[in-house]
Amino acid sequence: MPTLPAMPTRPRRAITVIAALLLAITMAPALGQPAKADNPIVQTIYTADPAPLVYNGRVYLYTGHDEDNSTYFTMKEWRVWSSADMVNWTDHGSPLNLASFSWASSNAWAGQTVHRNGKFYWYVPMTVRATGQMGIGVAVSNSPTGPFTDAIGRPLVSNGQIDPTVFVDDDGQAYLYWGNPDLWYVKLNADMTSYAGSPAKIPLTTAGFGTRTGDANRPTLFEEGPWVYQRNGLYYLVYAAKCCSEFIAYSTAPGPLGPWTYRGTVMSTQGSSFTNHPGIIDFAGNSYFFYHNGALPGGGGYTRSVAVERFSYNADGTIPTMTMTTTGAPQVGTLDPFVRQEAETIAWESGVETEVSSEGGMNVANIESGDYVKVKGVAFGSGATAFTARVASATSGGRIEVRTGSPTGALAGTCTVPGTGGWQSWTSVTCPVSGLTGTQDLYLRFTGGSGFLLNVNWWQFTGGATSLNLLTNPGAEDGTTGWLVNGSGTLTAATDVVRGGTRSLAITGRTGAWNGPGQDVTSRLTNGKTYTTSVWVRTPSGTPAAKATLALTVNGTTSYLQLTPTATVSASGWTQVSGTATVSWSGTLSKAVFYVETAAGTDNLYLDDATLQ
Repeated sequence: MPTLPAMPTRPRRAITVIAALLLAITMAPALGQPAKADNPIVQTIYTADPAPLVYNGRVYLYTGHDEDNSTYFTMKEWRVWSSADMVNWTDHGSPLNLASFSWASSNAWAGQTVHRNGKFYWYVPMTVRATGQMGIGVAVSNSPTGPFTDAIGRPLVSNGQIDPTVFVDDDGQAYLYWGNPDLWYVKLNADMTSYAGSPAKIPLTTAGFGTRTGDANRPTLFEEGPWVYQRNGLYYLVYAAKCCSEFIAYSTAPGPLGPWTYRGTVMSTQGSSFTNHPGIIDFAGNSYFFYHNGALPGGGGYTRSVAVERFSYNADGTIPTMTMTTTGAPQVGTLDPFVRQEAETIAWESGVETEVSSEGGMNVANIESGDYVKVKGVAFGSGATAFTARVASATSGGRIEVRTGSPTGALAGTCTVPGTGGWQSWTSVTCPVSGLTGTQDLYLRFTGGSGFLLNVNWWQFTGGATSLNLLTNPGAEDGTTGWLVNGSGTLTAATDVVRGGTRSLAITGRTGAWNGPGQDVTSRLTNGKTYTTSVWVRTPSGTPAAKATLALTVNGTTSYLQLTPTATVSASGWTQVSGTATVSWSGTLSKAVFYVETAAGTDNLYLDDATLQ
C-alpha cells in the first residue's frame, strides 16, 4: 500500500471539528468528570440502517454510511463494526461498496448479512443501471468482515423496492423479505443466492400492521425496513412505520408468512432523523435493539448515527416500548488490556478518524492535539507497568497520555511519539505506567503541536496479566451465561453440588466423551502465549478421567490442543484438572473453543471455578 499523503492534503472532517467543539463546551462546567455518553456507538462517521449479526462470541454490525454534509441520501458504501462487550466497537472499514456491483449505479441503501454454509451473505439494495429501478444484490465472503464480492453478477430480485432482511427458520428454510411501499417475500434456496417460485406480497391488512390515517393509498402503518426473527415459536416482524417521521412498530405471527397481528410501538421517537431502522438480536444472555437517529453533531435525516439499547421481553413475549438514550447498553464483561487491542476499538472518541492501515485492518488517524479515544471497562487486574503503541507520523509526532476516568483524569503515563517519515511508516513506542489497577475506563489523549500529529494502529499493556481470567462467569454464579455446549448436552446452573459460591455448572445428556461445557475464546487468545488452565470437576459416578481441551479452527481446519493432563474425577469431592500449554497457530484463526471433556463415557459433569489465564 502506498504511503498516505502528508498532512497538508488531509482535510479534517466537519463532524470531528464540531464534535470536539461541542464536547469542549459541554465538558467545561465539569472538567475532569467522565464523559457519560456511549450512544451513538460510532462517532467517527455517520452511520445508518443497522443490521447486527451474532457470530463466534461477537456482535458484527453492518451499517450504511451517510457522507458528510449530505443534503439527501448520499451513500456510497457499507461498513462493518464488531464488539465482544457491546460498548467497545472495532472499525473493520468498508468491505463492500457500489463499485463491487458492476450492474449498480446508486445508492448504498439498507442491507443485512446472514451466516450460512460457512459463508456470509450480504443482501443490499441499489439502483439497477440498466433499468433505473431498485434491485437487491447479494455479496458473499468467507469472513464476517470481508472482503465481500458480488455472488451472482446481477440483481437477485428487482421490482423497484428496497430494504432486504433475511431469516433462516429452524427447518432450514430461508426467507428474503423486503419492501417499500409493499412487503414482499421469496423462499431462498439452500445456496442463499437463488430462490424457488416467484416473489409474492404479504397482505398488508390493518389487523396485521395497524391503521394509518391521512393516506388513502397506504392504509397500514408498514413503511419500510423489515426485520424478521423467531423467538420461542413466535415470529416477529419489526419495521419502520408511517413516514415521515417514522417510528418503529412490530407485528407477530405463528409462522414466517403470517397471519400477522399488529402489536404496537417499539420506539416512538426519531431523534432528529425522520427515518429509523430496526435490528434485534440476543447476545450473551441479553436482548438488544439497534436503531439510528441524528444525535451526532451535524446529524439529521441525511446524516444519521447508529445506537443501541438493551431490553427485556415482557412475560408474554411482547416487546416493551423503548426510548433513545445517550448511555446505550451496559458493558458485557470487561476488556483485556494485556492482549493487543486495535486502536480503532472505541467506546467514544473526540476528533479522531479511521483509515485503512498498511499493516492490515484499520488505524486511528487525523489526530490533533486535545483529541482522545475512550475505551470502556478495561480490566487492569493487579496492575499494569508499561504501555506500548504502534504509531506513525509524517510530521514531528506528539504524545499519548494514558489517563483514566476522563480525558483529563489521573495521568498514568505518557508515551512520546517521534516522526517516522510517513503516516504509514510504523514503529512501536513503550513507556512506563503506574496506578492502573482494577477495572477502569481508559482514555488515550493526544497532545503536541498544531496540525495532525500521529496515527495509532494498536496498543497493549504489560504487567498484571496473570490475574486475568479469559473465561467469563467461571463459577456459574450468573447461571449458564457465557457457556456453551461443545457437541451435545444440556447446561444448567446447579445449586445442590457446589465447590464455591452458590452455584456450579452442570451438563447432562452427553452423547460422546468429547461433549462438554465450553466457551468461545476466539477474540481473547494471543498467538504464541502460554496459558495456565484450572477447572474443578466432579461426576456422579466418579469413574471418568477429565481434561480441558482447546479446539482451534485455522484456515478452515480444526485441531485440538490438550491444555491439561487427564485426571481421574471423584464422585465424593471435587478434582482439580490443571496444566500449562502454549497456544500458537499459523494462518487465520476463525474460531477457538475451550471445553472440558472426558477420556471415555458420557457421564454427567459438574464444573466450578474454571480459569484460563
